[in-house]
Amino acid sequence: MSVTQVKIALSGGPAELALANRSVDAGALENTLKIRHGAGYEHFVHGGEFQAVDGCDIAVFRWSHRTKIAE
Repeated sequence: MSVTQVKIALSGGPAELALANRSVDAGALENTLKIRHGAGYEHFVHGGEFQAVDGCDIAVFRWSHRTKIAE
């Protein structure tokens, strides 16, 4: 079974997270993307937006909120 990887871009949230080249499984476009950052998690959602970069469609995940790691 082959899983398709989709390139993504992060919009909003901490600036340093947007700098990394990232990709996710195509099925993850329907889920909230949770990225550990500092003492918490940054949450991003894909609302169906894509942008063309160098001839490729990149899925845009927009920042939605931050949660703290439970101690």
